[in-house]
Amino acid sequence: MEIGGHNLDKSCFIIAELSANHGGSLENALATISAAKRAGADAIKLQTFTPDTITLDCDNEYFQINQGTLWDGRTLHNLYQEAFTPWEWHQALFDKAKEEGLVCFSSPFDFTAVDFLEQFNVPAYKIASFEIQDIPLIKYAASQGKPIIISTGIASLEDIELAVKTCHEAGNKDIALLKCTSAYPAPLELANLNTIPDLVKRFDVTSGLSDHTKGIVAPSIAVALGGKIIEKHFILDKSIGGPDVEFSLDPAEFAEMVKAVRDTEKAMGTATYILDEKVEKNRTFGRSLFVVKDIKKGEKFTADNIRSIRPGYGMHPKHYEMVLTKVANTNLERGTPLAEKYLA
Repeated sequence: MEIGGHNLDKSCFIIAELSANHGGSLENALATISAAKRAGADAIKLQTFTPDTITLDCDNEYFQINQGTLWDGRTLHNLYQEAFTPWEWHQALFDKAKEEGLVCFSSPFDFTAVDFLEQFNVPAYKIASFEIQDIPLIKYAASQGKPIIISTGIASLEDIELAVKTCHEAGNKDIALLKCTSAYPAPLELANLNTIPDLVKRFDVTSGLSDHTKGIVAPSIAVALGGKIIEKHFILDKSIGGPDVEFSLDPAEFAEMVKAVRDTEKAMGTATYILDEKVEKNRTFGRSLFVVKDIKKGEKFTADNIRSIRPGYGMHPKHYEMVLTKVANTNLERGTPLAEKYLA
C-alpha cells in the first residue's frame, strides 16, 4: 500500500492527528504541522466537518453526552463547535504540510466534505471510528479511487465486513483497517492489539493502530504485530487544552514514540538464518574442542584431556565422541585447539 508516495511495506506510516488540538487558532494549527515534522511524523491528518454537517444543534436527551466520557454534560453540537477545523483554513494547512514535506489528508464526515477535499488532491481518505456505519459515506469516499483508511473503534465484525464489502463494490480494494479502542483515553487492557494481524488475515488488508491510549507502549507493540500505520493525536503544547488533550502527545512525547516505532522496525527485521558479518566474527567465542591436559604422541584422547570449551578455534563439538576413539599422532600442549590433523 502506498499513500502520498510513502510505501507502507517499507516503513510504518506515522500519522499525527491534528483533530481539535489547534485550540481555535490557525497560528497554532500551522505551528503544530511544523512541530509534527520535527517530531518525525510522516503525515498530518485533519478532520473536515462543521457542527451542522456532523450533528444537529439540539439539546434534547438524544444529543446530550452522558456516557462517562471526558465530554459529559455537553451537547454534541457544542463539542463539535469547539473541535472543528474551519474549512477556510484547509488551503493554508495543506500548503504548510507540503512546505514541510508531510503527507496531508483528512477524515471527511459527509459528502460535502469529500467534495471539498477533492480540490486538494488528497492522497487518501480516513473514515473515523464513529462513521464506520455510515455506508453511504464510505461508498462515496471509496468511489474517489484513493486509499481508504478505516478505524474500527465502535465496529462489530459485521460492521467491518460491510465496510470492506462497500469499498470493494465501489471498485476500491486499497483498504487499511486500523484497530482502535473508542475510549478517551483508552485503557491498555482494552487495546486488544492481537486484532491487528487478525484483520490482515480476515480481510486481506493493510492494518495498523489508531491509538487513544496514554503513552507509547501500544504503538510499538502494534508495529511488532505487523501494523503498518500508527495514528496518534498530536498537540503543540498541552497548555492549549481542548477536548482531545488527555490522549494527545506533545512534540517530545511524539518524538519518543517515533523513535520507539522505528527501533521496533529495526529489531523486527526479517526471518533469516544468515549471520551478519559482526555476528559471524563472534562465533569465535563459541564452543570447540581443546586440549585441556598435555597429551603425548600415541596417547588416547579422553574426557580428561579434551573438552568442549570456549573459544571456537578447535574442532566442532559434534566430533567429540569420534575423537574419543582416536589417539594423538603428535605431542599436544594444554590449550591447543584440537584439529583433525592431530588424530590417528
